[in-house]
Amino acid sequence: MPTFATKHFGEITYDPERIITFNEGIPGFPESTRYLFMSENKDEDMFFYLQSLDDGDVAFTLMDVYKVLPDYDPKVEQEEIDELGPLSDSPLLIYNIVVIPDYVRHMRVNLRAPVVMNLNTGLGKQMICTNEDYPIRFMIFEELERAKKKLATEKQ
Repeated sequence: MPTFATKHFGEITYDPERIITFNEGIPGFPESTRYLFMSENKDEDMFFYLQSLDDGDVAFTLMDVYKVLPDYDPKVEQEEIDELGPLSDSPLLIYNIVVIPDYVRHMRVNLRAPVVMNLNTGLGKQMICTNEDYPIRFMIFEELERAKKKLATEKQ
């Protein structure tokens, strides 16, 4: 299996079959079109990474916002969905880019432009929501804290 040197994860080994291609890149990074969707921990279910295979310095932290905002309902143009190829039994994966600064309470997530991936075709795209009520910079830390407390109460 091939290896790739990255700034954030060191040397990684990857399966070429797992590459997700963003034909237009991600806004601001048009020359990075090949990415790995990965997590640091197999048990992780909220935060993931999109590591560029075209530039080892480029990686995005992704978040499954449905874990804390279950009513999140981004609307995107059908033509954009069609660009990801035919759908099969596996649903599209929808994640959002999150920025985690040194002061974690200022963590913010881009709800306006979700990252949508079709793992069957290996295609992905960051899409702009047509419902404009979602902000580009949503402060998510307090929602995470609420979700954590709710989960702890449910386990009791």
